[in-house]
Amino acid sequence: MTDELRTHDGLTLRYWSWSRDPDDALPPVVLLHGFAAHARLNWEGPGVVEALVARGRRVYALDARGHGESDGPHDDTYYGESLMARDVRLLIDRIGADHVHLVGYSMGAVVAVLAAAQDTRVSRLVAGGIGAGAVEVGGLDTRVIPPELVSAALTADDAADAPERTRAFRVLADTAGGDRLALAAQIRSVHRDALPLDRITVPTLVLTGADDPLATRPEVLASAIAGAELTVLPGDHLTAVRDPGFAGAVAEFLARV
Repeated sequence: MTDELRTHDGLTLRYWSWSRDPDDALPPVVLLHGFAAHARLNWEGPGVVEALVARGRRVYALDARGHGESDGPHDDTYYGESLMARDVRLLIDRIGADHVHLVGYSMGAVVAVLAAAQDTRVSRLVAGGIGAGAVEVGGLDTRVIPPELVSAALTADDAADAPERTRAFRVLADTAGGDRLALAAQIRSVHRDALPLDRITVPTLVLTGADDPLATRPEVLASAIAGAELTVLPGDHLTAVRDPGFAGAVAEFLARV
């Protein structure tokens, strides 16, 4: 099932929902995808949605502004993970649940952290695809792949002209059918301020790939969130989410209500 959400600044966002014999005593799960992906690509394809639905969960996944079937203006002022966190709070309003479990990957994990720090309705959190950079630079580790290089890759006339270090993001954007100018506006607006990790008091799982250059030293992030658990799976930034253990780790952690 799909529906639309109108944001405070006039954008229309698309979100999906799934359920099969849901247990309404369990909190709904909200999934937030990574940069240049979209909800169904990030969560349905790798089996995360199915793993949760099979456990009786209602599942919601939002196409972030600039991604998938949501509006994607090319003006930088419409972007940044703080605005995306505000969109998530609107989605929780729409769901109407007293509590939700929040799962984010990469960009979506930064959004999830911001939302969990601000909204007491978030009662369990999974932050995937981020590591020490979330503590040291406020989000994805821009020291590894600078945003200006990603923007250059997205705006190059030909993928072959994209800087080699960031070519994978250009390929992902093209594969996902993304609006590359909207994505470039988001990457130029990437979150750079300190994340309010000390305000997260709910059970949290940090979930990363062992070879992910954007999520190195994930134990630093886990240590910065009170009581957080850490699971490291095989894979890099683009492949860890497709490891069979990823969906299982998310479903098992969220089952501990």
